[in-house]
Amino acid sequence: MPNLTLNKQHTALLIADFYADVMGAIPHAVERQVISHTQALQKAARDAGILVCYSATVFRPGYVEISPRNKTFSQRKASGQPAVSDPARLIHPSVKPAANEVVVGKHRVNALFGTDLDMVLRANNIDTLIILGYATSGVVLSTVRYAADADYKLVVVEDCCADQQADVHDFLTQRIFPRQAEVVKAAEAVQALKG
Repeated sequence: MPNLTLNKQHTALLIADFYADVMGAIPHAVERQVISHTQALQKAARDAGILVCYSATVFRPGYVEISPRNKTFSQRKASGQPAVSDPARLIHPSVKPAANEVVVGKHRVNALFGTDLDMVLRANNIDTLIILGYATSGVVLSTVRYAADADYKLVVVEDCCADQQADVHDFLTQRIFPRQAEVVKAAEAVQALKG
């Protein structure tokens, strides 16, 4: 595979659903050092001056955004757990957003659907999106498919993603994502941002 090249003026990094209560706990993330890889990539993105964005799934009190028809989220509404409405509260402390970085609260799996992220990216002339996060089969898959249809050039950083099921992660990163994205390791993305 040729080396990854990026036009930094038109590239953004999306740290998607990098949850504090998950990324340090699930074996798939811990064994593969997902947190330290993501910290290195976040630093490289900041040093390169590219737009750094974050997403986390949040809801208003009472979960008014959740329909009983929504299989993914209706159980959360029924759980009785209090809703979190501030996405920054959910992000792992090791990759907390800086004051000038974009934090998007979303109400569905996809980071672009129903949020202002696409508007922010287009307003900043971004055509390339580097994506990572949890879960590979959730926000990463959903956002990759949607962003590809929106004509973004996509880079998925495989060792900065994690899933509850390692085999699903492997299938997606090896068989599905390459149809619509470059799939790279963090070290490759860091090198491209330094270049």
